[in-house]
Amino acid sequence: MKYADFYQRSVVTPEEFWRDEAALIDWNTPFTQVLDYSQPPFARWFVGGRTNLCHNAVDRWCSAQGDKPALIAISTETNTERSYSFNELRAEVQRWAAMMQSLGVRKGDRVLIYMPMIAEAAFAMLACARIGAVHSVVFGGFAANSLASRIEDAKPVLIVSADAGSRNGKAIPYKPLLDEAIALSSSKPARVLLVDRGLAPMSRVEGRDVDYAALRASHLAAQVPVTWLESNEPSYILYTSGTTGKPKGVQRDVGGYAVALAASMKHNFCGKAGETFFATSDIGWVVGHSYIVYGPLIAGMATIMYEGLPISPDPGIWWSIVEKYKVTRMFSAPTAIRVLRKQPPEFMRKHDKSSLKALYLAGEPLDETTSSWIAGELGVPIIDNYWQTETGWPILSIAKGIEDAPTRLGSPGVAMYGYKVKLVNETTGAECAANEKGVVMIEGPLPPGCMQTVYGNDQRFVDTYWTRHGDKMLYSTFDWGVRDADGYYFILGRTDDVINVAGHRLGTREIEESITSHPNVSEVAVVGVEDKVKGQVAVAFAILKDASAATNEQDIMSVVDRQLGAVARPARVYFVTQLPKTRSGKLLRRSIQAICEGRNPGDLTSIEDPSSLRQIEQVLQK
Repeated sequence: MKYADFYQRSVVTPEEFWRDEAALIDWNTPFTQVLDYSQPPFARWFVGGRTNLCHNAVDRWCSAQGDKPALIAISTETNTERSYSFNELRAEVQRWAAMMQSLGVRKGDRVLIYMPMIAEAAFAMLACARIGAVHSVVFGGFAANSLASRIEDAKPVLIVSADAGSRNGKAIPYKPLLDEAIALSSSKPARVLLVDRGLAPMSRVEGRDVDYAALRASHLAAQVPVTWLESNEPSYILYTSGTTGKPKGVQRDVGGYAVALAASMKHNFCGKAGETFFATSDIGWVVGHSYIVYGPLIAGMATIMYEGLPISPDPGIWWSIVEKYKVTRMFSAPTAIRVLRKQPPEFMRKHDKSSLKALYLAGEPLDETTSSWIAGELGVPIIDNYWQTETGWPILSIAKGIEDAPTRLGSPGVAMYGYKVKLVNETTGAECAANEKGVVMIEGPLPPGCMQTVYGNDQRFVDTYWTRHGDKMLYSTFDWGVRDADGYYFILGRTDDVINVAGHRLGTREIEESITSHPNVSEVAVVGVEDKVKGQVAVAFAILKDASAATNEQDIMSVVDRQLGAVARPARVYFVTQLPKTRSGKLLRRSIQAICEGRNPGDLTSIEDPSSLRQIEQVLQK
């Protein structure tokens, strides 16, 4: 089949198209309506149908391949490795479900998961899905303030955590951060369930904190039936940065998400039951939700959870995993591949990678040098893809499962089925012609699997993402792009103040608010600057209240580390006496960014004081 025909059917007759795709998963109760779009931009998919993510990811595979690997947990940090079959995974998930129920968790309750990349984190996620609880996974690298804001918003009845994570052999204690976050939040969980890995000492709060090992021992024989959920009930909340300091809780459904993942595993990732999938992300990010935990398991594949660095114990570690577990499909980020390109080639070449059929990359733009190098080393297709936390699965890519169409260097591909992608001129609102720069937008309704709303705030969902053009509602990705004459898109960067650091989206406003909490900082501007390894890095320009005080760059970085975590730490902090602004007081962030990247700062007719930009140039040259 030609992909163009497949795509046209998905956007011209979407209800017919998605009715067929819905057969890829199990339904306990058939849906009565494919799509309800009676209240745009809110889309309800597979209305009336009852299903369950855990059933589709685990239980339905147990009869046919119960003894085959399902979850392979590898930690080079603790030198541990354990493979769980589908039957063993179901048993562990039922134990977790019973533990959660014993701690008071019921259908619809929120469970916050603040965990390292260990098997228990996946068990917790799947257990929530099993009993109809709504999980909210928070990346283990986030500091107390960021964690507190998520606790405040989600109001979890239970938090699942551990004594520590580990990075490069160094323990990162989680419990002190968690205790501080709970203290900062007005919302207090009734219980905290703790996995003790023996990596860091851990104080316990009596009456609140529960030991996982002891509780598990009393639920070894637990059998907890699946709770069947209406397709549009919430499955999880995943917080993502925005242009304001308050993170947005992306709320996902059950049925639409399951169908979208099943379709993408078939059409995009060409996954087959019994094979092995290896995504190198973290469960704290959307890739970890969609393509470590749920997607591969829904496809009947074994999935690898990896805790560790790509270059430790040596730069061949990923390829040794590919060899040992016969990985067929691998998903990573350009940043990681750029890191590996700097390593001695023999580490990659000493392992048998013949099982691998394709490498998928996403997170930030893929440059030609990186793509060509890894393609040459692996000898398999390198397939870029572009999407967001909000969409849950690729917007742009090449659906090799439909047609073996060519990739195009620098482009993540063409519009994926179900997405009515448009490029819109920011000034006129008109649709762009070929090779004309515009904002990447999607005409509603969004396809299955995309966000339902912002958790607890429908109006913020509408106000943040949607614009009405005539009788159509358009969703903004907040990314600039161009489309060539053949329909291939090229992403050119953000239209807002969110930056992309190694695939992690960070709001500059959040970092600015953190820096200005330092008692000697009066004002700050944070911009994303191009970086050859990470795609972008944050760079800060701060004005001190007292320039004679002993405030240095490390002082500012420590504040960000403490409040937001190392992931948000600026690469550099420069001290200036003024920031470039328009006469109306608006910060000229794009001009600052241009100077940092050695580009022309553009039209400066509205600047209040041109010397402010010269000062930026001078501090960069020091």
